[in-house]
Amino acid sequence: MTVARTIRNTAQTMKGRITEELGRVTRNGRLQRRGRIDRVSVSLEQAVEKTKDAFGRNGSGTR
Repeated sequence: MTVARTIRNTAQTMKGRITEELGRVTRNGRLQRRGRIDRVSVSLEQAVEKTKDAFGRNGSGTR
């Protein structure tokens, strides 16, 4: 995973945490869900990137 993607993913994770906490404090369920969605989507993106790295980006990974 590149440094730029790592920084972007970290920023989006922090945004999700802040949004979720703001929703919790204000008792706004929509904000809580939005924050949770942001965090889960980042986790999925990171899992995909790690899988790509493990098998090689050009498909020439181990078989």
